Amino acid sequence: MKYKELSNGNSIPYIGLGTWKLTDRQLLSELIGAAYEKGYRLIDTAAAYSNEIAISKAISENGINREDLFISDKVWNTSRGYEAVRKACQTSLKKLKTDYLDMYLIHWPASMKLYPNWREINADTWRGMESLYEDGIVRNIGVCNFKIHHLEELKKSANIMPVIDQVELHPGMNQNELIEYCSREKIAIEASSPLGNGQILENDVLRKISEAKAVSPAQVALRWEYQKDVITIPKTSDISRLCSNIDIFDFELSDDEMRMIDSIPYCGGIGLDPDEVTEFG
Repeated sequence: MKYKELSNGNSIPYIGLGTWKLTDRQLLSELIGAAYEKGYRLIDTAAAYSNEIAISKAISENGINREDLFISDKVWNTSRGYEAVRKACQTSLKKLKTDYLDMYLIHWPASMKLYPNWREINADTWRGMESLYEDGIVRNIGVCNFKIHHLEELKKSANIMPVIDQVELHPGMNQNELIEYCSREKIAIEASSPLGNGQILENDVLRKISEAKAVSPAQVALRWEYQKDVITIPKTSDISRLCSNIDIFDFELSDDEMRMIDSIPYCGGIGLDPDEVTEFG
């Protein structure tokens, strides 16, 4: 596994196991066991996924040492603000049966449509995140779904800037402007949906390149993201796809192939805009 160094000197695997919608305990145990054997070390979860307990059981059932894993979790929108964040983190720690998290993320910024004081809410929530980091409970802190203007506002009050921004990113939604901004600010980008909603796997450009490389369209997409210095957490319930998703380090895309993928028009989007969505469940 290859690792990316974060702005605070810590490192994170370039590829991890996404667990959104994976709640079946037996399936999770099989997936996590197979993932670990294949070389995965990053497991991405969230309070909203309702699978923290199942993940803890899967780690135990497979005899995996906690210290060998990079566990990333997210605080949900009902736990905004300094005290609420700290309480939510403790709840997640208990469910995961661990005394620390490798990464803790704010799942969504406060929506402009829902909160006129979204700047203050985000700042107060981030202060809670900073306190968890300073206390050593969380080794890295970051955000999800933050646009450039969210990050710019956070800079005005933050003592520590996020080391990572997890966002929707995939061929057909390349987020080049955000990538360039975060590169300047030394914020790593993590793709929460590196394969989009699955539609991109039928894309003619990806299929043509995959045939030439004798790899899958998913592997082409993940390699494109890796060459853009993006961390990915592909989600699958299929062990064979899980195994192939990590096998992207023995081939390379040319500059022309990278440009071809960059130029794919918008497709495969999940369709959630942090500034427009006013209800998160």
